[in-house]
Amino acid sequence: MSRSVRVRGIDIFVEEHGAARSEPRASEVDAERPLVLVHGFTGFRQDFAPAIEPLLPAAGRIVTLDLRGHGASTNSGVEAHYTLDALAADVAATLAALGIARCDLLGHSMGGMLAQRVALAAPERVASLVLLSTSAEPLAWINEDMLALAARIGREQGMAKVAEIQRAMAPSDKSRSEPDRRLEREWGAERFWAWRSARVAAMDPVAYPALGRAMKYAADFRAQLAGIACPTTVIVGALDAEFVAPSARIAEAIRGARHIVLPEAAHQPQLEAPEAFAAAMRAHLAGARG
Repeated sequence: MSRSVRVRGIDIFVEEHGAARSEPRASEVDAERPLVLVHGFTGFRQDFAPAIEPLLPAAGRIVTLDLRGHGASTNSGVEAHYTLDALAADVAATLAALGIARCDLLGHSMGGMLAQRVALAAPERVASLVLLSTSAEPLAWINEDMLALAARIGREQGMAKVAEIQRAMAPSDKSRSEPDRRLEREWGAERFWAWRSARVAAMDPVAYPALGRAMKYAADFRAQLAGIACPTTVIVGALDAEFVAPSARIAEAIRGARHIVLPEAAHQPQLEAPEAFAAAMRAHLAGARG
């Protein structure tokens, strides 16, 4: 089921898959507990589409959403609306609007930075946490000039033009990981670039540099992670150069956190190493819900 929910003056687009599991739980609240998946910067809910079916038997119910400025959610065009705190508040408000009292929450990349904040601000709603390909530290390597250029092109010619340029540059892009190139070969160029281009084309061009700066100059969140008490799994691809070390430091900072490194993956483990990702998620859910 797909729909928009009105929260904090904007519309957040959500998709719900499956239904509540029938097995008995400790409480009626836990019986309705879904797995909620939050995408990253320049992403959208479809980043998890191939992972839904493999995870449904373990999760029972899965909820995906488009963050503000992404996918089918509101593009406000207002720079001040695009901060990590604002997007984290949107996620918490969306859980409340959907009547989700407790969930297993996964955040990917920027979504993981948001999930950390939600887990600390609303611990009663987060029964367990998965932090995928993410960081609790500023992403100092982000290139502001490139973000500003893409935003200018997006404002003047549309974000679809940005996606078109990215595709044209991809063959010679030395920053692309081998798992990303392998995924293009496995899916075929048309399927791969239809997905990649759709996510970029849907973005608010104002969000592009604003959220990039928000991550580049984010507060170092590591000291606060000790306040996360729920079962936590940290997952990262072994070839995700910018996030391998930060993910290890997250796992060290959260007491009892499990750290999983997937050898065949880079920044999109759910797509690049789907079987290993699904196995890690099933193990997490079994432990967190056991």
